[in-house]
Amino acid sequence: MVDAAEAPEPETPLGDSTVYVIDAHSLIYQVFHAMPEMTSPSGQPVGAVQGFVRDMLDLIENRSAEYIVAAFDHPSPTFRHTMYENYKVHRDEMPGDLQSQIPIIQQFLDALGITQLSIPGFEADDILATLAKRVASDGGRCLVVTSDKDCRQLINDRVQMLNLRKNEIFDDVALMATWGIRPDQVVDFQSLVGDSVDNVPGVPLIGPKIAQELLAKYETLEGVLDNADQVSGAKRKENLKNFRDQAFLSRDLVRLKNDMEFDLDWSSVRVGRYQIEMLMELCRACGFRQLLTRIEKLAKRGAPAKSSRSTGYSSSIPAPQRDRDTPPDELYAGTEAADSQTSPSGSLGPQVAAAPWEATYRRVESLDQLRTIIDEIKAAGSLVIDTETTSVQPRWAEIVGYSFCYRDGEAWYLPIRAPENEQALCLDATAVADLFRPVLEDPAIAKVGQNIKYDMVVLRSAGIELRGAAFDTMVADYLIDPGERSHNLDELARRHLGHQNIEIESLIGTGKKQIRMDQVPLAAITDYAAEDALVPYRLLPILEPRLEQDGLVPLFRDLEMPLVEVLAELEHRGIKVDRARLVELSTDFSTKITALENEIYAINHGEFNIDSRLQLAKLLFEDLKLPILKKTKTGPSMDAEVLEDLARLHELPKKVLEYRHLAKLRSTYVDSLQELIHPVTGRVHTSLKQDVAATGRLSSQDPNLQNIPVRTAEGRAIRSAFQPGIEGWKLMAADYSQIELRVLAHFSGDAALAEAFASDRDIHTQVASQVYEVAPGDVTPEMRRSAKAINFGVIYGQSPFGLARSLGIENDEAAAFISAYFAQYPGVDDFMRETLIGCRKQGYVTTIAGRRRPVTGVRDPHAVNDKRQRTLPERIAINTVIQGSAADIIKRAMITVHRRLKEEKLQARMLLQIHDELLFEFPPEEQGQLRDLVVESMSTAEKISVPLKIDVKTGLNWADCEPLGK
Repeated sequence: MVDAAEAPEPETPLGDSTVYVIDAHSLIYQVFHAMPEMTSPSGQPVGAVQGFVRDMLDLIENRSAEYIVAAFDHPSPTFRHTMYENYKVHRDEMPGDLQSQIPIIQQFLDALGITQLSIPGFEADDILATLAKRVASDGGRCLVVTSDKDCRQLINDRVQMLNLRKNEIFDDVALMATWGIRPDQVVDFQSLVGDSVDNVPGVPLIGPKIAQELLAKYETLEGVLDNADQVSGAKRKENLKNFRDQAFLSRDLVRLKNDMEFDLDWSSVRVGRYQIEMLMELCRACGFRQLLTRIEKLAKRGAPAKSSRSTGYSSSIPAPQRDRDTPPDELYAGTEAADSQTSPSGSLGPQVAAAPWEATYRRVESLDQLRTIIDEIKAAGSLVIDTETTSVQPRWAEIVGYSFCYRDGEAWYLPIRAPENEQALCLDATAVADLFRPVLEDPAIAKVGQNIKYDMVVLRSAGIELRGAAFDTMVADYLIDPGERSHNLDELARRHLGHQNIEIESLIGTGKKQIRMDQVPLAAITDYAAEDALVPYRLLPILEPRLEQDGLVPLFRDLEMPLVEVLAELEHRGIKVDRARLVELSTDFSTKITALENEIYAINHGEFNIDSRLQLAKLLFEDLKLPILKKTKTGPSMDAEVLEDLARLHELPKKVLEYRHLAKLRSTYVDSLQELIHPVTGRVHTSLKQDVAATGRLSSQDPNLQNIPVRTAEGRAIRSAFQPGIEGWKLMAADYSQIELRVLAHFSGDAALAEAFASDRDIHTQVASQVYEVAPGDVTPEMRRSAKAINFGVIYGQSPFGLARSLGIENDEAAAFISAYFAQYPGVDDFMRETLIGCRKQGYVTTIAGRRRPVTGVRDPHAVNDKRQRTLPERIAINTVIQGSAADIIKRAMITVHRRLKEEKLQARMLLQIHDELLFEFPPEEQGQLRDLVVESMSTAEKISVPLKIDVKTGLNWADCEPLGK
């Protein structure tokens, strides 16, 4: 007979496993506020989706979660509302940008095989309580993933709370340290204190400290109320007596129901039933490239399930229904817009199935063979061209070899540099250039490429002018799907051809072991390079019809492709930067930074690491007791916006902002630019990217010259280092004046706006005059500043809160100001409404040149209560039309200026485009002719209903440019 003490414990359903129970809405709200704004390729907000899915993957990968259940609030009223009609009455409505993300999150959960529960009449917290009780009774450990204080009542030896943002477990010890009570006292504690967020009344004048003291002495709510006469303080004693019933009502409201009835089989919530294809499709539709990589790894950890919906539970959240031809985008429209919003055409559906990749990759072995190939290229009349080089920066790159393709199934690599032991197999660079130049410079032979601008710059450095650039697959894909985060060749091959390109890392490695392309063995580089020529060849017949189908051919043919040649010339030329001036500025900035450090230490009465987030957070929020305004995954936010608000309360955040600003300018520009000055040209050669901004604006990279401040002394000091590249020459800056507001006037047709621009009146003064109802001469600088803020805020869909923040005024005042603006300019309101209606109907918006941007999640303007609160998709839609059209106009101007400079044989050269500004270098004798050419070209680039005004300045450097009279 076995002694009872030695008998094995009975087996339990969960076998001491851990079940993660997710408070879905709580976690979703956390990531929504912690993540930056992020949109899918179709303009749908997906920041909360990305954060939430990342958290689920963290549970699976880093915590090896075996069981996960997600509980959602049901939209219907709960039993608590029946009990107390003012329950949660003050809760704000869920932001529109978040509401539209809930269905996408639920689709991800479904594809991850994570059970979702939502039950009419109850809250998610009740589901959490019931699950926690069941887990404990079935022998498991329950981690409730939430920061909701209501769930502290669930804590016991088998149930704790997990704060994912802090990666902390909250248990009975933490509860005692925080509230000074036991878990069984949480409900009574909250019944006394109440909850302003949920509008739980509690007992007036009983705060957390008093409640803790009372419960420590009298144990329970009944004990406290029954001993009200013993409590100190006449008013407190009176309240405990008078609000006795309210305290018991509060207890009924805060006590979570832990005996709900629903079927649940633990085997149905076990992790591992992934629908990998659906997960990958959702990641692609959302533009989640990093998550896509993690999802692909999941495929190796567990076999995908036929269906992630188990029959072991009942849920009111329906499984998404779709057939294979339905783009996921249609599932994303959100509950308000799903019935009427059309999904845009695009490559958001299932990835193209991988067809057998049949190809022959050859190496050119002799000049005679090259001559034969050249004859075949001439006969074909077109050529895909690509260069392999020693650098990703074209002006620094040396050619390693050429790859090309002129018929399907076969591509060539022509090496001119190789590892030392294979150099004998390469062809002579000069001989190759002499043979190939006539083909590459023949405009009658159409050239196709992927980011062909790069090759144009590289070839130009080698003395070859690539002409006849007819089709760039990167640019074409960007026009078709402008919201896609990547348009590189690997992505295009995967997305359109179902083909996985050879990864460059497999050739050159990464990190310290990385080698140059001319060190890669010929056999490996031949396949890689030739594939880079064949893929664009096979993309061409796919992308051309898409451009035609979407009405994008004129934009592609007449604007974006001609612009490639203009940008190549600008990038090849570069702009002179004075290294000596940068060295001088580096010393000056360092002196100022040191002075700021000393000021900060003096304010703090001691030194600390200003760049340390932890030390700064401790100083601001613990030592100085400044309020935590925003939280991130790693703790309190200390971004510029937060520090600006805190600067109103204390001097130290203001000095930290100044320190950060100077330190960033020094590292980003003053020091970095010195390393980017080309040793031969003495110039900096930025890359002007066409495929980054979905609005159509150009993006400056390596280095980014668009973000050098123009209005600060430090920014102007940096600009002073940018100079003409020829002794005795000058710079000219030509800037569109308020082009976005003029575009707004054009599209809106608002008579008052149009008349102001036609009369060349100061638009900010006019708006201030009309909104404040004063004569133009009586407009104060403060009034004009407010008008300027709203003029530009309108373009970006600024809310009353945003305007109030920027002007430092109350929300009500800002709201009244915005209402007055739209009353004075009704055409603007009409334009915005019609834009949103058209976007809902078509699934996209268009610019003045026909550029399309798919945008989903736009609400019906007629059904929106607060028409001044724009969601992110709505702001994107309106801003794209305005800012995108402005981008179209300056691009067209660049093409015209480029052509006319050549036609009129001026020595002057265009150097840069920075948003609405063009920068030139010129000899002084050409000043008048250049000014007239530039002003005429820019002002007539697009015919709109209001004049395009050009401000022209000249000077010996970029900072010193002064207005040039007519």
